[in-house]
Amino acid sequence: MTFDLPEGMSREEVLARYEATLPRWRANADLIRKTYLYDPAGNRGGGIYLWPSVAAAKAAHDADWCRMAEETYGSAPRFDYFETPLIVENDVDES
Repeated sequence: MTFDLPEGMSREEVLARYEATLPRWRANADLIRKTYLYDPAGNRGGGIYLWPSVAAAKAAHDADWCRMAEETYGSAPRFDYFETPLIVENDVDES
């Protein structure tokens, strides 16, 4: 999911808005992982979410959430859905 950021929004402002969303995502039992994205050159933000299903993803990003995101970041979010057939986690301790 990506969205355009308002012109002139600083990295600090973006991170503060992201941090304000942490409790919501931590409380979502369906969410496996979320990675926040910030692209200052392209003036974009977003996230990569790992969900158990597309239905869970769509339930979390319902119409109310999309309105809130647009109010918070100044543009409507754009969604792409992908299957995640493999994940590599190099920082996992296997001992």
